[in-house]
Amino acid sequence: MIQIPSPVPGDSLGARLEAALFCATDSLATRRLAELLGAEAQAVEEELGRLRERYAGPERGVHLVEISGGWRMLTNPQYADAVAALRGRPDKERLSPAALETLAIIAYKQPTSRAEIERIRGVAVGPVLRHLLDLELVRVTGREDGLGRALLYGTTRVFLDRFGLKDAKELPASLEI
Repeated sequence: MIQIPSPVPGDSLGARLEAALFCATDSLATRRLAELLGAEAQAVEEELGRLRERYAGPERGVHLVEISGGWRMLTNPQYADAVAALRGRPDKERLSPAALETLAIIAYKQPTSRAEIERIRGVAVGPVLRHLLDLELVRVTGREDGLGRALLYGTTRVFLDRFGLKDAKELPASLEI
């Protein structure tokens, strides 16, 4: 296990926490942050609350958000165009309506099979499903019991990150699919 070195004089848990979150490429759970920083989970949780308040507000360029089962520093959405231009991607990445429909079915029905998705949509979903797998928005979660043992699909942490959700329970209430 990698651990961030012990604090130097004048160092604070908040500063080390902020540095770890700033450098992280994925969301980090409170327990994982506590391990990395050699601190108690309760102290980390309290400091995360203080950091979240510090970064709240429209005048800040970044926000601290609880997402995908952990914590992450993300740019303020109002500066999305500037960040996209800096990264060389001025156009927003979009999913086709077919991909969004398929993804919604998987998100609300997970785990679900390709046959169930096709039954609901009324069209073949092979290429769309493959695209969602390539984007790592969905994954194979297992196999059905029964004849043929069809693959079952569910959403991933990448899905939660992209849609700004802590977990699948945060999905808006669905109309009956």
